[in-house]
Amino acid sequence: MHQPTTPFDPTLYHKKTVVLTGAGNGIGLSALRAFESTGATIIAHLGRDPAYAQKQPASVRCFTGDLLDPKQQLAFCQFVSEQTDVVDVLVNNAGTMFGRFPAKSLSDEDYLQIVELNQHAVVRITRALIPLLEKSGSGAIVNTVSISASTGGSPGSSIYSASKAFVSTYTKALARELAPAGIRANAVSPGVIHTAFHDRYSSAEKLEKTRQQIPLQRLGTPEDCAPAYLFLGAEPLSGYITGQVIEINGGVF
Repeated sequence: MHQPTTPFDPTLYHKKTVVLTGAGNGIGLSALRAFESTGATIIAHLGRDPAYAQKQPASVRCFTGDLLDPKQQLAFCQFVSEQTDVVDVLVNNAGTMFGRFPAKSLSDEDYLQIVELNQHAVVRITRALIPLLEKSGSGAIVNTVSISASTGGSPGSSIYSASKAFVSTYTKALARELAPAGIRANAVSPGVIHTAFHDRYSSAEKLEKTRQQIPLQRLGTPEDCAPAYLFLGAEPLSGYITGQVIEINGGVF
């Protein structure tokens, strides 16, 4: 599998505090490692599995909890506020599909859990941390969406795709509203990235067919996505970029 090696500036995020959700594995973990390697102080929600925290450097301030639970969403925000007075970058990455649900048989329970994690958690966490971002003077929000936000996704992913489209539009609205406070808001939109997500929700045959349709002729990796988070979070690199969605998809359009 392709593993790009990007020489990150080890001082890019010196004295900066970065908050991430969904950083226990996959794209979130790669973003965490990239920020950590550039000198950031990391406060990370790692998912529900305590084992994820044991794999992190001692410097990472870890929170383990289920963001499907609104109380845990608020507990994470409280944890962040106890760790720092200022947030320079907020990465809302937590989200998943939970399964493939045909539109005609989608249950209320399945619908609500997708929306709770992919939409409500993003809104609640962002709302709670805006005051800490304002204190930065040059804060940045980077939300993870998906190629399916623009394409509609494949069968059985309608609500997941719609929830990611919500976050994409929410990001653009935040960019306009928060600009006077010096806060930029952008999104990273991964294509088909080979992670546990697709191991759960896509067959090997489906992934191979998709690979053949990608101009670069390969699936993406979490490491392909990480530099976009660094770029969008760093004022020196992207200080005049806000309200944008960066596609990381190997050339699909």
